[in-house]
Amino acid sequence: MKRVVIVTGGTAGLGRAMVEALLADGHHVVAVGRSGPGELRETNGLLIARGDVGDAAACDAIVANTLAHFGTVDALVNNAGMNLPTALNTADGTRPRRFYDVSIEQWQSIWTTNTAGPFFMARAVAPRLVAQGWGRIVNHVTNYRTMARGGEHPYGPSKAALESMTTIWGKDLAGTGVTVNAILPGGAADTRMIAKEAVGDRSKLIPPSVMAPLIRFLLSDASNDVSGRRFIGALWKPDASIQENITASSTVSGWPESVATAVAVPRTPR
Repeated sequence: MKRVVIVTGGTAGLGRAMVEALLADGHHVVAVGRSGPGELRETNGLLIARGDVGDAAACDAIVANTLAHFGTVDALVNNAGMNLPTALNTADGTRPRRFYDVSIEQWQSIWTTNTAGPFFMARAVAPRLVAQGWGRIVNHVTNYRTMARGGEHPYGPSKAALESMTTIWGKDLAGTGVTVNAILPGGAADTRMIAKEAVGDRSKLIPPSVMAPLIRFLLSDASNDVSGRRFIGALWKPDASIQENITASSTVSGWPESVATAVAVPRTPR
């Protein structure tokens, strides 16, 4: 069944890999790129919307223009994300970047794109999905260790917030026919988010193609009863059964007790 899917950050990297997989399956896709007022333009059968997902009005325009063009919208993939140019070191390379080294402008830009943007997009599309009794919201999060690792502010906290939003939205939409799940590649992926100078051998990075079979599953009716979970693309095996893949590649979204314990910082006795 053909569906209409909005993919933010869909013009490159992981987003582009998911867009191509959905197009190959016959879905109509609106790939959102940065800048512009949100109008749709067609390029080789793909509709491109230019708009800043950190701007609520732009998100409303993207959804409104999608509805005007297709008459409906069935799914939203919140893939757009930002990080600092190099998350490992300060300019002199002597120590990990500390949270107070981040400028207010950098913090606001990353937080707005990674956290406010998914909310603005989901807020614009969710009422329509609920009204039609079927829909998908898929949020691109990150590894737990990235959320807690030194030098990852504000990227880690922004994705931790999106993890929490995934869990809450899934509960809020339970019983509506709309599912909410999180996805991540499972490690550093071979995209422009990883600078060329940061990795010598890029073959060690996860290829964006690992997201293709996962997003195909989440957009299918086979996932109708799957919500509130986080899926790791690198663990999804095309030759395994759906149930085997769900078991092997996903956990409940949020923070299982074992993860919370693992990243907890012991208190120093006073």
